[in-house]
Amino acid sequence: MSIDWPKFVERIHSHERFLLTSHVRPDCDALGSELGMAGLLDALGKEVRIVNGQATPPNLRFIDPHSRIQALGDDVQPAELQDVEALIVLDTSAWAQLGPMSDVLRTTRARKMVLDHHVSGDDLDAELFKDTQAEATGRIVVEAADHLNVQITPEIATVLFAAIATDTGWFRFESTSGETYRIAGRLVDAGASPQQIYTQLYERDTLARLQLIGRVMARTKAELDGRLVHTFVRLDDFDATGAAPSDTEDMVNMTLAVAGSEVAVILVQQRSGGFKVSFRSRSQVDCSQLAEQFAGGGHKAAAGASIDGPFETAQQRILDAVRAAMQ
Repeated sequence: MSIDWPKFVERIHSHERFLLTSHVRPDCDALGSELGMAGLLDALGKEVRIVNGQATPPNLRFIDPHSRIQALGDDVQPAELQDVEALIVLDTSAWAQLGPMSDVLRTTRARKMVLDHHVSGDDLDAELFKDTQAEATGRIVVEAADHLNVQITPEIATVLFAAIATDTGWFRFESTSGETYRIAGRLVDAGASPQQIYTQLYERDTLARLQLIGRVMARTKAELDGRLVHTFVRLDDFDATGAAPSDTEDMVNMTLAVAGSEVAVILVQQRSGGFKVSFRSRSQVDCSQLAEQFAGGGHKAAAGASIDGPFETAQQRILDAVRAAMQ
C-alpha cells in the first residue's frame, strides 16, 4: 500500500489542533514517531498534544526529555481532548492496541487518520496513510517531513533515528535496506547521535533486569528439533528481582539467538490480567498471522498479541498455534 502524500499534506494544512496517539506498551517506534510528527506540526505552527493509553516506560523516557507525551487518565482526562480537529494514530491500526485511547477515538468528532507500517489492522473509521513496505513508522514520518517541506531539526532527527534503529533491530533485520541506511545517514547529518541513542537504549541495564533475564533465559525450552524456542515471565519473577515490565524488552530476541532456532515465543504475565505474547521468526512462519489469531498484529518477522486465561492454558493455546504454523 502506497501513501497518498498530496492528500496527507492537504489534511495537515486544513487543520490547526492535532491529537497524536499510539499503542499501549509503546516502543521506540511509537514514541519516536509521535514526537517526530509533533515536531513537524510544531514547525507548521499547529497546536499538538500527544496522549497515549499508557505512560511511557521508564527505560524509554530519555526519548521525551520535555515530557510532551501524556498518559490518559493520569495526565489528561478524555473530556479535555474534545476540542481537537484532527486525531492521528501512529504505528498501529488495531483497536486492541489502543487501550483506553480507543474510547477517545470512537467518540471524537475530529478527522481521524492512521500513519502506520503494519500489515495487520482493524477498521478504525479513519483515513489510512499506510506503507507496509516501510521498515518503521519513523521512516514514514521522515517522508512526511519531505512532503510537508519541514526541515528536520536535531531533536526530530534523534527521535526518528531511535524509531527506525529499534524497529530494524539496530539495522540487522531483514526489513533493513540500502534506503534504510541512507535515511539513517540523513538523520545523523541532521543531528542524531547513534552513540548516545544506543547508550540510552542498550547500556543502562539495571541489576534487576539482568537478574530477570537470568531467570527467564534459564527456563527457555526448545522443541521441534530446536526450531521453536519459548519461555515466559510470571509476576513472581518481577517481584523476586524488582524488575519492571519494561525490562522484558528484547528478551524474545535473545531466545532467537539459539543456533538452529526459527521461531521464538515469550509470554509475559500482566498485572492487569492475562499475558502479553511476543512472536519472532526468521523462517517462512508469518508472525503477523499468528498474532491475528489472538487479536494482535505486527509484521511477518515480529508481532505481538494478548491472551487471557490461566498460564498453562494460555501457553498451550499459543504454542499449539505456533506448532501448527511450523508444520
